[in-house]
Amino acid sequence: QVQLVESGGGLVQPGGSMRLSCAASGSIFSIYTMHWYRQAPGKQRELVASISAGGSTNYEDSVKGRFTISRANAKNTVYLQMNSLKPEDTAVYYCNIRIMSYDYWGQGTQVTVSS
Repeated sequence: QVQLVESGGGLVQPGGSMRLSCAASGSIFSIYTMHWYRQAPGKQRELVASISAGGSTNYEDSVKGRFTISRANAKNTVYLQMNSLKPEDTAVYYCNIRIMSYDYWGQGTQVTVSS
C-alpha cells in the first residue's frame, strides 16, 4: 500500500512563492515517475508537472519557467517549488504515483493566491 501526504499549501500574495512537499510511504518510490496535479473549483484536475525516476521533468505550459519539480529519493519526497504565483494558480494540489496502472493520490493541499 502506497500513501502520499502533501504539505506546504496556504495563502500567498500574487508574485509570491511557495513550496509543496509530498512524502511517500514504501521503498519503491525511487523507481517511479511522480506527478503533481491541481484542481481549481469547477474545473477538471490537470497535470502540472512530472519527474521521472532519472530526474527528467515535464511541465504544463502555463507553469513553465515558474514552477520546478524535484525529488529526494532518500527521503521518499517530491517537491513543487512555485514562484511568481498568479491568482489562476489557486487550486487544490495533489501528488500522484501510478503503479501497475493504479493511481495513488494524496489528500491534496490548498494553494490560494490572493491579495
